[in-house]
Amino acid sequence: MPPVTPPDHPTRDAGFGVYLHWPFCAAKCPYCDFNSHVRYAGVDQPRFLAAFRREIAHAAALAPGRTVTSIFLGGGTPSLMAPETVAGLLDAVAGAWAVAPDAEVTLEANPTSVEATRFRGYRAAGVNRVSLGVQALDDGDLKRLGRLHNVAEALSAVRTASAHFERFSFDLIYARPDQTPAAWAAELRQAIDHAAEHLSLYQLTIEPGTPFFGLAQAGRLVPPDDESARALYDVTQEICAQAGLPAYEISNHARPGAQSRHNLLYWRYGEYAGIGPGAHGRLVLSEGRTGTLTEKAPEAWLARVEGEGHGMVETECLSAEDQGDEFLMMGLRLSEGIDPARYAALKGRPLDARRLDALMADGLVARRPDGRIAATARGAPVLNAVVAELAG
Repeated sequence: MPPVTPPDHPTRDAGFGVYLHWPFCAAKCPYCDFNSHVRYAGVDQPRFLAAFRREIAHAAALAPGRTVTSIFLGGGTPSLMAPETVAGLLDAVAGAWAVAPDAEVTLEANPTSVEATRFRGYRAAGVNRVSLGVQALDDGDLKRLGRLHNVAEALSAVRTASAHFERFSFDLIYARPDQTPAAWAAELRQAIDHAAEHLSLYQLTIEPGTPFFGLAQAGRLVPPDDESARALYDVTQEICAQAGLPAYEISNHARPGAQSRHNLLYWRYGEYAGIGPGAHGRLVLSEGRTGTLTEKAPEAWLARVEGEGHGMVETECLSAEDQGDEFLMMGLRLSEGIDPARYAALKGRPLDARRLDALMADGLVARRPDGRIAATARGAPVLNAVVAELAG
């Protein structure tokens, strides 16, 4: 059989990724609105693994001939999986598509001591990068955030990760209630002392439907106001840049060459298969770039896969307008910005010169020497407004 040639697309060279969503957690954090679920009776991992294998095969039938450049096991808490389950997932991906020899394979993990003992097994299974959900280096705030670990356990897990993986990252949440710039600066410097190459630093957002939202509505949780949050953001940028971990994306900081390749694929508008409960995907099919979405509830997804061979509940061929807007929204998050010629190829028309000139005059975007358009330090904190203006 001759090799399959994937359909052409303006972002073909951005790579092909596979996202595997493991939706289970040991506890639901009060700030979290992700598709994550607690199952106190346990999870039938062999049954779910069999369903993942079927959905991976279905995605490969839709999008054959790709070479996987990155795999991301997200959640939920993928580090609740047995290493054998992780190995089965990665074997299924390798059986469905070619996998590049240097493919990045990331697993999200919580830094409890129990899960850290599994790192050796994950490494043997094929994981070569871990992302640890540390979230804070303050025991009081960890408790308020609903985390099940303390600072000592978190730092122990970081040390264990560094012993088994050349590449690792961890997350922190800032703009927590009552957090001061001085306290955050000290915490961030401590984190940088332990971070080999990459940090993801997210501003706390109060999402509808979460316990934190109810507390905020009742006045029992008061996040920093906009001015205070901006001061914390500025501290983040300054300290990370001084330490050699500049922002390559609004919330992600890395040493040169240590960026998350899988996340870069998203932001560069590459192609990826979304596998597992509630996973989104973007596949380039014969009819064009197509958005996919799977059943969100884990048990309903499982039943659908077992009955129909896949869990997809939505496929939508994206219009040129949609593709241009998505490309803009994702790409302007990056410090490298976007290629305006690629935008024009997706959208069917170039950026509006009048709107672009006005944003440049206001110091919100700039044209780089290579011709790319990027948000400035002034524009990054108000990126949603910048994107809305350019996309209009």
